[in-house]
Amino acid sequence: MLTSTRLIYISTTTVDYQKELETAKRAAQQAGELIRSFQANQSYDIELKGKNDLVTDADLASEKTIIEVIKQEFPNDQFLAEESNTYTQLPSGRVWIIDPIDGTTNFSHGFAPYCVSIALWEDGTPKVGVVLEIANNELFWAIEGVGAYLNDSKIHISAINEPAKSLIATGFPYSHFDLVDPYLVVLKNLMQKTHGIRRAGAASYDLCCVAAGRVEGFYEYGLSPWDVAAGALIIQEAGGTISDWKGGDGWLFGKRIIAGTPNIVEFLKTEIQNVFLEKHLVVRNAANKTSLS
Repeated sequence: MLTSTRLIYISTTTVDYQKELETAKRAAQQAGELIRSFQANQSYDIELKGKNDLVTDADLASEKTIIEVIKQEFPNDQFLAEESNTYTQLPSGRVWIIDPIDGTTNFSHGFAPYCVSIALWEDGTPKVGVVLEIANNELFWAIEGVGAYLNDSKIHISAINEPAKSLIATGFPYSHFDLVDPYLVVLKNLMQKTHGIRRAGAASYDLCCVAAGRVEGFYEYGLSPWDVAAGALIIQEAGGTISDWKGGDGWLFGKRIIAGTPNIVEFLKTEIQNVFLEKHLVVRNAANKTSLS
């Protein structure tokens, strides 16, 4: 059953992305219902795209549904989607960046969270972000310049600035293990310097937890644009900051991201840079408009 959501109308003198927002919400909710039906009936096949990199029938059906809903309203827009990606870089103009199920491994085990993530970027700038956490039906969303919301309530990052009092989210390497040793050193250091570490298994959800003030920071490597494109805008609109591991803006395609409150982002950047070699802090040609390679 689709849940009813009170519409929050934004003044068109500030932005004009209300239709895009409502379309993304509707696409996420329809995909969410589809994913719930797959989960309830256990009626999906699992394939491996790579080591520990799963795709299910539910991923493919969710992506198809999302694209169809958006194309009905915006037939000329472009798409960068996980399971049917045809772009190797972020194109100019309007592009929807889609993860049909972020946390497919979680989904395949019936382990929450797992999410639908939909973002609209225009000329290299995020304009709309929607993340639906399916198991708990939490709908996070944002429009550039308007703020970030969880369902109908505005959200903001945590007021905690001290590392020792902060809770940090991360993701564990699951297919590329070449940097696992320095990663584990950082993890050990953060265990001793913070209030604790959490690993949910869905980066879009981690980012939304930063935006909602549930955790103070997040870092990970090996992510793709569809993992972060929506959640990053939601964090920024909630008052948080985003960077790559060098402190730059190459996080969308750069496979290295830090997000959180401004103080905690600086803390995490220092901790990472103290351990990782310079050559591992960035991916070659990693800027928000450059290629996936």
